[in-house]
Amino acid sequence: MKLQTRYNYVNLATTVVVLLITGIIYYQAISWILTRQKDQDLKVEEQEIFEYVARNHHLPQTFESNDQQITFTEAKPGSIKREFINTDYYERWDRDKGFRHHKHRSDGEYESGRGLITSVTVSDKYYKILIVESKVETEDLIRLIFTITIAVILLLLLVLLITNRFILNRLWKPFYNIMKELRLFNIADTREIPKLETDIDEFAELNTVVVDMASKAKHDYKDLKIFTENASHELMTPIAVINSKLDTLIQTENFSERQSKLLNDLYSAVSRLNRLNQSLLLLVKIENRLLHERQQINLRELTEEMVMQFEEIFQDKELKVSYTLNDKEIYASPYLTEVLLSNLINNAIRHNYIGGEVVINLTGDSLVVQNTGNAAELNEEKIFTRFHKSSGSEGSGLGLTISKQICGNFGFSLKYSFEGVYHTFTVEF
Repeated sequence: MKLQTRYNYVNLATTVVVLLITGIIYYQAISWILTRQKDQDLKVEEQEIFEYVARNHHLPQTFESNDQQITFTEAKPGSIKREFINTDYYERWDRDKGFRHHKHRSDGEYESGRGLITSVTVSDKYYKILIVESKVETEDLIRLIFTITIAVILLLLLVLLITNRFILNRLWKPFYNIMKELRLFNIADTREIPKLETDIDEFAELNTVVVDMASKAKHDYKDLKIFTENASHELMTPIAVINSKLDTLIQTENFSERQSKLLNDLYSAVSRLNRLNQSLLLLVKIENRLLHERQQINLRELTEEMVMQFEEIFQDKELKVSYTLNDKEIYASPYLTEVLLSNLINNAIRHNYIGGEVVINLTGDSLVVQNTGNAAELNEEKIFTRFHKSSGSEGSGLGLTISKQICGNFGFSLKYSFEGVYHTFTVEF
């Protein structure tokens, strides 16, 4: 999930929760304020009744009102407790007279009301007074206020979403530009990462760090490349001289058996040193993607050619070779593809026994090279590491490492498995 998307989710969720809590509190506050106002009106009406009784010494006459009901009920002295209550308010619409009254309950309906229960004594008689006022207008006002509040909240959320979508996109644009430059970055390319103009300090600092890091990486890569090329060149010269001298020395006569053995060991060691030098140089080129030449290759034809090149070695080791090759086109470097096939076939020969088997299968999905050999399964993590080889191997220990790097360079995968008596290496396209 992108940072901006997560930020929007968290921001939106927090805003919704806060607004909901605030809305509930706001609703309760408005309801409480209006209820207190209604209670004040009831107190005023109560006080008017008390004043009327004090002046006239009898109960006031009850009359019908659109929003108020007053009832007097004789009660036991001292049995009434003064209190405010939420109750029902009964109303009826008189179509003939065009006003509301509350006389005939069978023709009306109940609605919410606020009441005050109090008492008064008139001529030694104790009366319960119930004053009820309609809360319809109050509730309508609360509902209107709450509706307006919800509308404002929804408008605020909409503005917030639009702001996050467009404003944040503009704010994060320098970051995405930096990411784009990093994706296009090629350590072997001479093009430098440009400095971006931005008013945001964090992105400006990030851009500076990226530019400095890329510049240092290019400088270190250039130094390493020069060192590798020089080291390889310097190694090739003495190796060539040693080979030449050994060839000259071997052509001379009168060597004892011990001297011939020593010369042969020297010759083998120099040959291994030469192969090691070439393998290391090739590995560096592959890892740094310096071999850019690619074209369409018919892998079936190339595999057949490689098998033919190893035919004499198969015969010398008395290996039984069988292969099934289907047509397969890949877009890759011809040189590296030959190296890959050569390493896999050479590995199958080198780690096989006299009279063993080599099986090669090519399909549209994979290339499989199998060989008999040591009955124990190999450690897949170790066999692809540099310089890992068996104790009796004469190789450099870089063949499978180079093969793994080549597959990674082409977007393929190289896997090892032990199936029955066969050590199996599978290249999945």
